[in-house]
Amino acid sequence: MGTLLFSPIKIRDLTIRNRIFVSPMCQYSAVDGVANDWHLVHLGGRAVGGAGLVMCEATAVSPEGRISPEDLGIWNQEQASSLTRITQFIKGQGATPAIQLAHAGRKAGTAAPWNGGAPVPISKGGWVPLAPSAIPFANGYQTPEAMTLTDIDKVLEQFKRSAHLALTAGFDIVEVHMAHGYLLHEFLSPLSNRRMDNYGGDLAGRMRLPLEVARAVRSVWPDHLPVFVRISATDWVDGGWDIEQSVVLCHELKKLGVDLIDASTGGLVPDAKIPAGPEFQVPFAERIRKDVGVLTGAVGFITTGEQAESILKSGKADVIFLARQFLRDPYFPLHAAQELGTTISWPKQYERAR
Repeated sequence: MGTLLFSPIKIRDLTIRNRIFVSPMCQYSAVDGVANDWHLVHLGGRAVGGAGLVMCEATAVSPEGRISPEDLGIWNQEQASSLTRITQFIKGQGATPAIQLAHAGRKAGTAAPWNGGAPVPISKGGWVPLAPSAIPFANGYQTPEAMTLTDIDKVLEQFKRSAHLALTAGFDIVEVHMAHGYLLHEFLSPLSNRRMDNYGGDLAGRMRLPLEVARAVRSVWPDHLPVFVRISATDWVDGGWDIEQSVVLCHELKKLGVDLIDASTGGLVPDAKIPAGPEFQVPFAERIRKDVGVLTGAVGFITTGEQAESILKSGKADVIFLARQFLRDPYFPLHAAQELGTTISWPKQYERAR
């Protein structure tokens, strides 16, 4: 019996073998932004496990754009070259390699979670972060530098350059990170953007840089390949970014040639009251899909094949992004296919365990 979850999806000229996508998940394991064996095994293992698309973690477009000093980067050729064997391996397993381009803004320069996750002092390798306004993320965080127009122009060029490098590294899809309280989300939300120039103020001003970044990335990405954008559809805080503004943003992104909205939420402020639970973010993907007429990805506490299939069959999203479930079970697609009573191909090396 056929399933939507295991049906292919064609986006532009690219056909992805199924609708189970690996979300970008920071590994805090790079040195100077360069990928290594950990990234190959982590990402390659999910391709072996049957995922349709495997996306690299939030990959910084500049040194100061890293969430942590151990994040992946793609601002130079050495970093791009280190990712080439990963994209080749993913493709060799029949999956599609994707990369998320990111700038952490005021949340940059923090330690890995297992080292406490606090901001890294400048004396120990940290740096002063950039942001739309000089408002720290939380107590104990450095006050960021408010970006000048020169800084903004530089960030635009960094995203454009990194997209070009990602293409040379063999990625088929690029995703622009506008979510989770990082730089482009900071520009969108009135809670973090207090600018009085053309990049702040009303909704059009706050959307200006994110839309310029999307336009810049789309301009260097081939017409036959897709561009995704991840957004936080709400800050979960009164007076912050919300679903109504997200719908307006997504209309504009669609006009620029963005093919899919990866709809997450939250991350802008530390004290938001987030009603986390199974499928709690799915309604945002559904709303954007219906109101904007763009492909969407559903995320958040989706842990079974039946859940994922139900979301797709009810028209709430077009694909399913999984993160923690893929950390628990790299072979989730193989197990979900059994759960749903459908047959998919296994790696020939694993066939005897089917």
